[in-house]
Amino acid sequence: METISLRLELMKPTETKKHMYQKMTELNTSFSNWLLSYEELSKATSKVYKLFSQEKLPSAVVNQTIREVKSKKKNQKAKTFRRFWCGFNNQNLAIEKENGLYKLSFPTLEKRIGVPVIAEVYQQHWLDKILFGQAKQGAAELYEKKGKWYISLSISFEPKRAAASIGTKTLFFHGNEAAFIRRTFSSRRKKLGKRKLLSVIKKSKNKESQWMKNLNHKMSRQIVNLAAENGVHCIRMEDLTGIRCKAKSKKDAGRNLHSWSHYQLQTFIEYKAKMAGIQVEYVNPHHTSQTCKCGHVDKKNRKRHTFSCVKCQYTLHADANASINISKAISGLSKKKNKQAA
Repeated sequence: METISLRLELMKPTETKKHMYQKMTELNTSFSNWLLSYEELSKATSKVYKLFSQEKLPSAVVNQTIREVKSKKKNQKAKTFRRFWCGFNNQNLAIEKENGLYKLSFPTLEKRIGVPVIAEVYQQHWLDKILFGQAKQGAAELYEKKGKWYISLSISFEPKRAAASIGTKTLFFHGNEAAFIRRTFSSRRKKLGKRKLLSVIKKSKNKESQWMKNLNHKMSRQIVNLAAENGVHCIRMEDLTGIRCKAKSKKDAGRNLHSWSHYQLQTFIEYKAKMAGIQVEYVNPHHTSQTCKCGHVDKKNRKRHTFSCVKCQYTLHADANASINISKAISGLSKKKNKQAA
């Protein structure tokens, strides 16, 4: 899993709300400093807040602060926290979307409120991933900077990758950007389609195609250069013929290899390799992601992006392991594909 953090600006909060956020911060900072000297901190629960103050502070914030102070106390060199922002977890901060507007709902001193946020296009992409269950929402923090209030939101996700290996050296290529661009163009075309702007839709398709072509040119050049620099005489790639038919669903296919235009990428690698005097061979894809270097083949060997052999416990990044197996052609060469390449 990889984690990123989004900084989402709260959309024009009223002076009353700003004052409330500031009051929450002051209370939480005082409470966090009180916890530093609380002798039974390791056993503390939300009930200890009553020992500190009778002023109201959401229990969700209290619990999050207790967890964070417990974690930070070991590394806390200063005797006090200068400021301790209010935090929330994925159970008490919710993401909502209504009429194209994104809102964050969280508890405050008065009640739970839904606050609209300013979300850039790339931020909308990640918020949608959470809403569609494609990414995991993590901890959030309410803070102020230069008079503006923000929510910092952490997001965890499984990255999509392609890999090229030479010996023990592996070069990874992330597919998230390609998938994001494809979805963005697709979303735009749907809106244009409702307005029946066919000529604009055609231009959009051309722009997307050119963007993908440029990306594949860059990637293919990196791969061929890597091979040439390391004295490789043959590049082996997986034969992905019929991958559209083998995908479990059109939805799966569209979100994975189709988003990367794998056929074009392999074509670019092939002709660049030939120009560099490097041979190209295609390998049958059978069991390349499930086979260990010890020879044991098992579906249980691969769990998402981790390869761990159930027999010998050999562990490696799953894509790196598959890439090494392809380079060794463990499943044999593809006669049909290699005949076409020749």
